[in-house]
Amino acid sequence: APAAQSAAPSEPKPVTAPIPVVGQAPVARTTAKPAKPQPIPAQAPNAVPSAGSESTEEDRVTVLKGMPKALASNMDDSLTVPTATSVRTIPAKLMIDNRIVINNHMSRTRGGKVSFTHLIGWALIQALKQFPSQNVYYAEVDGKPSVVAPAHVNLGIAIDMPKPDGTRALLVPSIKRADTLTFGEFLASYEDLVRRARNNKLTPGDFQGTTISLTNPGGIGTVHSVPRLMRGQGAIIGAGALDYPAEFQGASDKTLNELAIGKTITLTSTYDHRVIQGAGSGEFLKIVHELLIGQRGFYDDIFAALRIPYAPIHWAADISVDISERIDKSARVQELINSYRVRGHLMAD
Repeated sequence: APAAQSAAPSEPKPVTAPIPVVGQAPVARTTAKPAKPQPIPAQAPNAVPSAGSESTEEDRVTVLKGMPKALASNMDDSLTVPTATSVRTIPAKLMIDNRIVINNHMSRTRGGKVSFTHLIGWALIQALKQFPSQNVYYAEVDGKPSVVAPAHVNLGIAIDMPKPDGTRALLVPSIKRADTLTFGEFLASYEDLVRRARNNKLTPGDFQGTTISLTNPGGIGTVHSVPRLMRGQGAIIGAGALDYPAEFQGASDKTLNELAIGKTITLTSTYDHRVIQGAGSGEFLKIVHELLIGQRGFYDDIFAALRIPYAPIHWAADISVDISERIDKSARVQELINSYRVRGHLMAD
């Protein structure tokens, strides 16, 4: 029998031992809770009121009486008037300068002052005399819709009445037959209304028959407003703030002068759209614009009525001066002088 085969040789041992797998390191356990982060003052928790500490303060109700009650009733009635509004911005430079001249003269003679509202109100009256289609109102006569053209202009003046408690009241008495007055008479009537309003001396007749009104929210900085139109009136004019355009209000005086930036005032005309159309309202504001920049003899008539013995300042286009051209002109003049001094004797020979 064949000899038994020798045992199979054993597998060779690896040269290096296998790399043991290292598990996660044991983590020590503790029963202590981690500390809570302390809130910073801005994150401090708000105190929660207890159920039994409810506020005992109640809303205060004040029943409207007298003029405030009448004003609220008129505002409710105004909701029945369909209105539209025209807006126009007017340069105020000429109005400012002529007002300075007028007030300087009045301080030396009769006393008193003319305000911008006086000038704007007078411009409205003169514009209505030239464009009477704005002095109308809507009414139903014998059950038929009608346009009523009053015989005269009764200009309502909105007067702001601050109260000791911080609230305000609005009174709108009117200057009767304003279209028949001279500027001096208009000024006296205006101041009489304001004085009697401050002293609580107005009568119901002062509020009746108003055909058009003027309000001046610009006195507290309002740029322009769209006021409510009362029934029985054709339009209400709002005068905004008299100031530089907002984008130039941070500019220096030198920059304003170099760029010829002047103050402006914005007028709005809120009108009854049943009897006044947008084109007519725009034409009316155009006439007011022309008057306030001195056209149609506006300031000449005021100066004559107040017996100011010199001519008013008139509107004129600005004169453009290029600084670079001024420098170039000066350089050429100096060059001419130098040439004459250096070579003038040659010409004499």
